Amino acid sequence: MRSWSAQNVPQLPGESIPLRLYDTSAGQVRQSDPGPTARMYVCGITPYDATHLGHANTYHAFDLVGRMWRDAGHDVHYTQNATDVDDPLLERAAQTGIAWQELAEREIELFRGDMEALRILPPREYVGVTEVVGRVAELIAKLSAKGVTYELDGDVYFSVADAPKFGQVSGYGEPEMLELFAERGGDPDRPGKRNPLDWLLWRAERPGEPAWDSPLGRGRPGWHVECTAIALDNLGPGYDVAGGGSDLIFPHHECGASEGHALTGEWPFARFYTHAGMVALDGEKMSKSRGNLVFVSRLRQEHDPMAIRLVLLAHHYRADWEYVPELMAEAERRLATWRSAVALPGGPAGEELLARVRERLADDLDSPGALAAIDAWAGDALAHGGGPDASAPALVRSLADALLGVAL
Repeated sequence: MRSWSAQNVPQLPGESIPLRLYDTSAGQVRQSDPGPTARMYVCGITPYDATHLGHANTYHAFDLVGRMWRDAGHDVHYTQNATDVDDPLLERAAQTGIAWQELAEREIELFRGDMEALRILPPREYVGVTEVVGRVAELIAKLSAKGVTYELDGDVYFSVADAPKFGQVSGYGEPEMLELFAERGGDPDRPGKRNPLDWLLWRAERPGEPAWDSPLGRGRPGWHVECTAIALDNLGPGYDVAGGGSDLIFPHHECGASEGHALTGEWPFARFYTHAGMVALDGEKMSKSRGNLVFVSRLRQEHDPMAIRLVLLAHHYRADWEYVPELMAEAERRLATWRSAVALPGGPAGEELLARVRERLADDLDSPGALAAIDAWAGDALAHGGGPDASAPALVRSLADALLGVAL
């Protein structure tokens, strides 16, 4: 599936700093240590509605990861999926009278435009689930051959009893798992399951639902195994970062990690499980099911996309936060200040600022700290009508672009 266009990323002088990230499975910040190619998988959207600010918050966070790796000289191999067949998409299509394929393509195209406007660097592979159903079915057949699955009325389930590492990504206890499983697409109360937490790998064909031929019979994949298959095919096991919003910790990343372990024998399936915080509106997590959404496409009709990006940068990626319009006004003021400062003929020492911004971002993506450093530089430059370093304005433009994705 077609991705979106990438802008050129400036090369920065000086030494980069190794990126330290919070690993959910370890419960601590650790130094990432990718090889020459840094491999990252970030779970994509289910395209039944437009991109909202919560989505943007997630993809922006992992864009910063990729930018830091690029600054360190790594080739970044980034893969993302689009869950272009799933129950929420089919339900929305039925409600609106639009073919599910048409609805998915419309929202994916809008997502591409939003990501490009926000200068989110695109994945190398952008993969729709409908493109790889056959491959997912093959992977499920391999799991079945390993004895970790069972059938229930034609559906195929992964048996938690055969997942020895289950729970090590989230660290959650069974009561919390059961509650979240029910909230996030699981079926703990289905009669006939061996364990309430067993999860669906293959859904046998139902009347009126899309289905594909496979060695498992006609049907379609379950949610978690789709990402496992796409990540394995494109990145291989033991890739550097599995990313997404914190609502994917359980069950999505937990189940995918156990699938990967069963298939490859390697643990962990990803070296880091890293998660972005949730964005709220009116006191509730922003979500399509609640309808309390701030759409990126609407925001960028009224605001510079770089101001939207600065709203995101003003919050640490792991923090939960609430959107209010005042945040956009503050970001627009910041953007205007920075642009005025880099328009001066000189400024305070640019290389010192670059070192500070690198230091802040290397510390678990402390973007608020990076913004504060540039704010201080810009305030000093404006207070003195410039500064002694004639090369500083150009360097500040480059570092804002390369590390923060902000075009000045």
